[in-house]
Amino acid sequence: MSLHLKRGLPTLREAMRLLRRKGCNSKIVEHSILVSGKAEELAEKCLRRGLNVDLELVRIGGLLHDLGRSVTADVRHGVVGAEILREAGFDERLARIVERHVGAGIPRCEAEALGLPSRDYIPETLEEKIVSYADKLAAGDKIMGIDKVLKEYSSRLGSEHPAISRIKRLHEEIMGLIE
Repeated sequence: MSLHLKRGLPTLREAMRLLRRKGCNSKIVEHSILVSGKAEELAEKCLRRGLNVDLELVRIGGLLHDLGRSVTADVRHGVVGAEILREAGFDERLARIVERHVGAGIPRCEAEALGLPSRDYIPETLEEKIVSYADKLAAGDKIMGIDKVLKEYSSRLGSEHPAISRIKRLHEEIMGLIE
């Protein structure tokens, strides 16, 4: 069966094939595997705390979160990746994870200023939040602590950039759930 005819979530194997078929390079694939693993670890901690989280959705969402980087390396990669998944007929929940992982979320006003379609890209579901947070902790092929993450983002974006406070809030929320 062709990926274009499938519905629901791709398997891990199908997700890896999709990354490669769309042209994601080995660094993107390595990073995506790392994010998927970290997201899965966080989701498992949530499950142990009795929270309702879709582990397979988190696993596949982490793996495909940067699919749009096969087309663009800029802030639009989340929207582009979600479009690829929607066109292929995959689960909307997966597309929303991919669309909302950038910058710990982007509100409508910032999205418009960045040239993105006019809507909110703030993670809402637990699965969206977990993948977004795992991605913030993953720098290339290494997991960083939150202090280093905040320092890196502050040096890149400026310490007053609204993404910094969104990352802090996301960190506090996730840690509050699993600790």
